[in-house]
Amino acid sequence: MAVSFAEELPVTKPAEDRAPPVCAPDAGRRSLRRFAPVAIVIVLVTLAYGLGLQRDISFEMLVRNRTAIDHFVAQHNVAAVAGYVALYIAVVGLSLPVAVFMTVIGGFLFGTLLGTLAAVAGALTGGTLVFLIARSACGEWLTRSAGPLAAKLAEGFRADAFSYLLFLRLVPVPFWLVNLAPAMLGVRLSTFVVATAIGILPATATFAMFGAGVGSVVSVQETQYNACVATHRTDCMVDFDMSKALTPTMLCSLVALGVLALIPVIARRAFRRKLGMKRG
Repeated sequence: MAVSFAEELPVTKPAEDRAPPVCAPDAGRRSLRRFAPVAIVIVLVTLAYGLGLQRDISFEMLVRNRTAIDHFVAQHNVAAVAGYVALYIAVVGLSLPVAVFMTVIGGFLFGTLLGTLAAVAGALTGGTLVFLIARSACGEWLTRSAGPLAAKLAEGFRADAFSYLLFLRLVPVPFWLVNLAPAMLGVRLSTFVVATAIGILPATATFAMFGAGVGSVVSVQETQYNACVATHRTDCMVDFDMSKALTPTMLCSLVALGVLALIPVIARRAFRRKLGMKRG
């Protein structure tokens, strides 16, 4: 039986028809660019915790430097507010556990109204940066690789993303976690920004108001600290418990607001269930 050369020789596809290799250099460079911001943030967070910045930003630091800080705020109010907002962005971006203290300090330095606005600006900007970095690096990959159950949960979250985000911002949930979770679930940027801005406002205003009223406490602590330093003691410290700002009444109020934020979700689901029963 004769065999033709066409049957013996392999057919080679034209170069333009071939699929590009999975590990193409361009794909590698795109992945590197996508994950570079995450790597930078991880390095900065490690460095910040290694240097102990979460301990340096404290009530004791405020008392020790109150005179210099008050003088700078009085002489350069705009620069002081801008510097405060920049520091707040860094605190949120590096996930340092001092956001509540920063909000109290904002109220102490600038008053309730300006302190609230500055704190919201810093928290919102820092949270949005974390959201964008996480979404660009991991969000798309997690969406593709999630299993059916995870994909269904993510779809349900996105369907009522605004209400869920508002609830999570109102109740005492770690701020950094609520920055990351929506990015992993494919929430839109506009939804994230609006829900965050509205959700953090009640607690921020409360903490800023608390800070605006602790002037007498700071004065007493400053006097005691300076008197201790004057005796050349090495164990001088500031005694102030930030948990005083987290009163049970405030926590209950925030939880109640969070529950109210979920009412639209509950109402929609009840309506859909009722509609389904009628059709059945």
